[in-house]
Amino acid sequence: MDAVQKANSGHPGMPMGMADAAYVLWTEFLKHNPKNPEWINRDRFILSAGHGSMLLYSLLHLTGYDLPLEELKNFRQWNSKTPGHPEYGITPGVETTTGPLGQGFANGVGMAIAETFLAKKFNNKDFTLIDHYVYAIVSDGDLMEGISQEAASLAGHLKLGKLVYLYDDNNITIDGSTDLSFTEDRLKRFEANGWHIQQIDGHDRNVIRDAIKAAKAITDKPSLISCKTKIGYGSPNKQGTEKSHGAPLGDEEIKLTKQSYKFPSLEPFFIPKEVTNHYRKALEEGAKQEQEWNYLFDSYQERDPEQIKSFNSFINESSIDWDEALSEFPADAKGMATRKASGEILKKLSSVIPNLFGGSADLSPSNNTQIDSHPYSPENRTGRYVHYGVREHAMISIMNGINLHKGLKPYGGTFLIFSDYCRPAIRLAALSKIPTIIVFTHDSVGLGEDGPTHQPVEQLASLRLIPNTYVLRPADANETAYCWKIAMNRTDGPSILALTRQNLPTLDRNEVASADGTELGAYILMDSLKSIPDAIIIGTGSEVAIALKARERLLEQDIDVRVVSMPCQEIFRRQSEEYKESVLPSHITARVSIEAGVTNGWQEWVGNQGRSIGIDHFGSSAPYQTLFEEFGITADRISEEVRESLGTIKAKY
Repeated sequence: MDAVQKANSGHPGMPMGMADAAYVLWTEFLKHNPKNPEWINRDRFILSAGHGSMLLYSLLHLTGYDLPLEELKNFRQWNSKTPGHPEYGITPGVETTTGPLGQGFANGVGMAIAETFLAKKFNNKDFTLIDHYVYAIVSDGDLMEGISQEAASLAGHLKLGKLVYLYDDNNITIDGSTDLSFTEDRLKRFEANGWHIQQIDGHDRNVIRDAIKAAKAITDKPSLISCKTKIGYGSPNKQGTEKSHGAPLGDEEIKLTKQSYKFPSLEPFFIPKEVTNHYRKALEEGAKQEQEWNYLFDSYQERDPEQIKSFNSFINESSIDWDEALSEFPADAKGMATRKASGEILKKLSSVIPNLFGGSADLSPSNNTQIDSHPYSPENRTGRYVHYGVREHAMISIMNGINLHKGLKPYGGTFLIFSDYCRPAIRLAALSKIPTIIVFTHDSVGLGEDGPTHQPVEQLASLRLIPNTYVLRPADANETAYCWKIAMNRTDGPSILALTRQNLPTLDRNEVASADGTELGAYILMDSLKSIPDAIIIGTGSEVAIALKARERLLEQDIDVRVVSMPCQEIFRRQSEEYKESVLPSHITARVSIEAGVTNGWQEWVGNQGRSIGIDHFGSSAPYQTLFEEFGITADRISEEVRESLGTIKAKY
């Protein structure tokens, strides 16, 4: 209450309503060491209802994490460790960034998947290295969001028994009573999804304790405990109403509430010494639990050093021998789709990276994401491939959770058009610097006959707008290999591979530059014969081969151009000014870009005097060759635009 009041913004109601349940969980069940928030065998606690962040910050401070009281006094202020919603990497002990409702719910499913895999892989009858739970507090809003239904359905199917969610069932939303919009039987829904369900008085600590024990006793179902609570619990005038949800209670109401609690002081931020001492027992208990685990680890290492070496490589991301892992493809005029090249690369990567963990949203044959592994399932916890079903949004969020847990390197696939379903989870991966790898195939109107509902035109530009996100669109099989290298080596944000359905020629690297230029984001694929080119053509993905054809035609007309392949704008943007100038010299203003998508964003690279060829409208249902011809994604179109930019003719487009 005090922190929200001092900040003059925030959400006091949910923390007050769930304080009893959180107290029981954190003091009697949660296995954690405040002095080492990264201990691999800790229980994970997620505040999916991230608006109630002061509940989490209070628990972290009280139990002894590196979160001084001054940080709570600076709630929601510049440079504090207590932002308005919990953010991974900002506050010690915060497991994942939450606030957009439903994301934490799905992240927890990913963490539970990672726990089961590592437990099955490394535990044996003598040594239990991995044995922890994933707890979360979820809200009415979480359960309303579609992502939570996607994730709950999959969690029930996968029988993730170490997933225990406390549902703040307070019947209040921002608009008022849940009767306005949310009246289905939530518990029956979860029961139908294969969850163990309970409904309890969320303010009776004895009942809360028994419910958590009962949930932990069920090993083949995730658990949802509906805690019937009163939002703003204890507030004489605002308890049980939406008035306590998203605004400070006010000094007078806080005074009355503290009196109703029989709290010993009305002073803001006052913590009785006995309360601090009580909560700080977590320091001693956590250190003891981790010390016992370290002893177990050392004994295991003595008995089986190779297995522990493998465990360490899973947890600590061992380096990859890219000379061994990187596929090379011979020149081939017919070539292959980059989605197919990606599939071949993945099979090789999976043979040298044992913790590579894949999946697809029911498009495995189309995405070419399948590796040589049994599916992950309740019967086979060491399967390295998840069939996510048609749950694109949950898939990305679950992969974020797997990444945050540590131990596995997840990737997942769907069509690029369905990135629209995934965007909130991609954004949080970027915000939280989570190295999730996403394979988006069928990357343009080049997918052909499925038509405009499935043909992405604005998606590439849209994804490039998300800060800290790599959008990688390779021009051929060898660029695809280097895109995988970039994605696998990245540690500070998500990487998106945009891959074709249609075949692309595998370029002859004896005639054009090495594909290792991919790692720089953009490179001179084929230079002009003259020391200074007349013009520059910039292409990505399937349009690079078209740009090379245009270069040949222009040479026949005594126009000498440079062709630049730009598989990743974001990486190129990070290069030195000298390198960028060497690829795109500022004095060469005759530039043409070509990409089978909207032209938004290309002005950065072609300049005010340059031209961009793209598709600033929706597609159509027809063979892709027809579409490219009709929409002007052709060598003739490039040639005309180059000549027009040089002032030699007036283009007809």
